[in-house]
Amino acid sequence: MPLPMSPTDSVFLIGESREHPLHVGGLVLLQPPDGADAHDVRRMLDTSMTENKVTPLLRKRPRRSASSLGQWFWETDNQFDIGHHIRHDALARPGGMTELSALVSRLHGSLLDRNRPLWEMHLIEGLTDGRFAVYTKIHHSLADGIGAMRLLRRSLTIDADKRDMTAPWEPRHRILQPRNTTGLLDLPLSAVRTAIDFAGEATGLVPALTGSVLRALRNQGGPMSFAAPHSALNVPITGARQFVARSWALDRLRLVAKYADGTINDVVLAMSSGALRRYLVERGALPERPLVAMVPVSLRNERSRPEPLGEPSDTGGNEIGMLMCNLGTHHADPGDRLESVRRSMVEGKTALRGMSPTQVIALSALGAAPLALDMLFGRHGPVRPPFNIVISNVPGPAAPLYWNGARLDALYPLSVTLDGQALNITCTTTDNSIAFGLTGCRRAVPQLEPILDHLDDELAALESAVGI
Repeated sequence: MPLPMSPTDSVFLIGESREHPLHVGGLVLLQPPDGADAHDVRRMLDTSMTENKVTPLLRKRPRRSASSLGQWFWETDNQFDIGHHIRHDALARPGGMTELSALVSRLHGSLLDRNRPLWEMHLIEGLTDGRFAVYTKIHHSLADGIGAMRLLRRSLTIDADKRDMTAPWEPRHRILQPRNTTGLLDLPLSAVRTAIDFAGEATGLVPALTGSVLRALRNQGGPMSFAAPHSALNVPITGARQFVARSWALDRLRLVAKYADGTINDVVLAMSSGALRRYLVERGALPERPLVAMVPVSLRNERSRPEPLGEPSDTGGNEIGMLMCNLGTHHADPGDRLESVRRSMVEGKTALRGMSPTQVIALSALGAAPLALDMLFGRHGPVRPPFNIVISNVPGPAAPLYWNGARLDALYPLSVTLDGQALNITCTTTDNSIAFGLTGCRRAVPQLEPILDHLDDELAALESAVGI
């Protein structure tokens, strides 16, 4: 049955163009089990392909028609071709992380075919260290970062000896059906019901909006900001992408957070702040005012807690709000930057706790409105950006995980860049490590590798600043 698409999800289809692909991605490195090699991992995945079994979420493709009043909806692809979605690639020699990053950068810059379900998976051989790589991309209209994470998580186990795990694209033994079975002719009615539900929240929205505007005028944390300066990151972009990644021990960030009376996410933001400050200083392009980061927060399941938590639904989609965080890049001292971040995030979370999810989404949409209008109407970057960069921290597995004996060795996230937002930083935790994935426009933000070195230096500086 056709399923209506939420306005939030449809924006990612409306705003997409050749220069602005709007999919998220992930790069997984698998360590083959003892006595096996990368070819054995590929053979296991190839065997799963022959089953031609795909979870319902990954069979959905976007459509719109006159009967849906031009609104986007989802329908099941009854001619699904698994060979189109799962592809094989091999690295050029010498087969290191440099070659892997270059391949993934090229793959991440190409558009997904809208006539088919909006996802691809690339099985990559040729790493000289014996590991096997899998790069996946999925359109942001179909799943947000946490939703994509759950697709991976459901195919993994903590049992290294278990050998009957399904592939990430396959359904589980119990296929969960989408919650909404609205028919195509019911789509306009569904839109009306959504509007009525939203109207019920309007009474509380006015004071929430007033409070958010006042906080923004005072440069306090919340879903809106009027303080972001123009920077070298806020320029028009092209379709070519560049991707780099690196991991750090999560215990190092956890200890800094403990000594600073903050959170791991505060440390992620402070590391990013210091790395961006160093990168811009080297180019003589550091703004006098501090950079502002948009920090997505999940609204799934634990509705009262605006944190990056929770399991996404099997229907996919996006259930996120956002906070604006003062990165304190005008401070030369790393401790001062961390304190600016910590204070801004505390203020923002306090503000969101008094709102319903609908109100959070509405105010988050207003906070990002200049960028959304720019994306939808094809302008070339806002005069004053609503924020300078998106920095996300997507929670991953907390224990070692395996797929049919192959250990999940690393998981690197890839995200979206837009006109006016030429760089994105997304982090993912796996076991006891945290991976930073940097996705940037190849022309607007060249040479991303130095930012990884700056992140390393900044973590060491934060450790020193808090007395570790």
